Amino acid sequence: MIDPMAEVISLLKPRAVFAKVISGAGAWAVRYTAFGQPSFCTMLEGQCVLAVDGVPPVDLQAGDFVLLPATPGFTLSSQAPAAPVLLDPSAAPGTVTELRHGRQTGPADVRMLGGGFAFDAPDAALLASLLPVLVHVRGVERLSLLVKLVRDESLATRPGRELVLGRLVEVLLIEALRAHPPEGAPAGLLRGLADARIAAGLRLMHGDPAQPWTVEALAREAALSRSTFFERFSRAVGMPPMEYLLVWRMALAKDLLSRTSLAIADVAARVGYGSASTFSTAFSRHVGLPPGRYARQRSTATG
Repeated sequence: MIDPMAEVISLLKPRAVFAKVISGAGAWAVRYTAFGQPSFCTMLEGQCVLAVDGVPPVDLQAGDFVLLPATPGFTLSSQAPAAPVLLDPSAAPGTVTELRHGRQTGPADVRMLGGGFAFDAPDAALLASLLPVLVHVRGVERLSLLVKLVRDESLATRPGRELVLGRLVEVLLIEALRAHPPEGAPAGLLRGLADARIAAGLRLMHGDPAQPWTVEALAREAALSRSTFFERFSRAVGMPPMEYLLVWRMALAKDLLSRTSLAIADVAARVGYGSASTFSTAFSRHVGLPPGRYARQRSTATG
């Protein structure tokens, strides 16, 4: 059976960048501006407060896992109030194995293992917007183990390091998302998959994007009326069914144009367009430039 969540994660092409121990002592607070790339952490000991822009603050404790798929601005602090120190999220992580906040001497009150990675997909921002802003999971030991494996692999220089890191991060993302309570998720893919009828429509679109799907056909397969399917899909996923199908087809087309030498007509057929000209018009409208030029630019950028 087609798994839309796994397909989206795979198409995002995550790759690990860094992971390190972060600790704090006394009263402290740090403020990060929006980063735009994914970040994560698992709490090792102690407690602290995470306040992500646009989301209610959450108290973190040992065993908690946090994932920010697009990392908006946030403040991380001790439970005791303190004036936040502004940090640059885009600064290189360097070779420091532990980053200490607050009092620099003596034992730490809180320790966490955190890091960040990147999405290599050309449509990463749009695909990441289908995921929750903040994923907060409590008491899932598998996630803590995965973060430790990511850190160990990122510090090593073993053969196949980048491939292993990429696979570990993929598994980390999927484990975090399926452990996140879907009822608390905002509109997006996670919430859509929690509705069995909407999930049926999503699997159809992902399973056969070349099929000339209509709202009526998807609704029929989901055993709902057209109007009910349209309303439930739009509310759960955050966009109408045909808009989601267009987003997915264009993401697939970008991927094919970036990593293959397929002719435009072949790419068009694979993503549900009957002719190269129709596909080129839709692609140009969606992306801002024709598919041929897009492929050449991607080839130059990755060359």
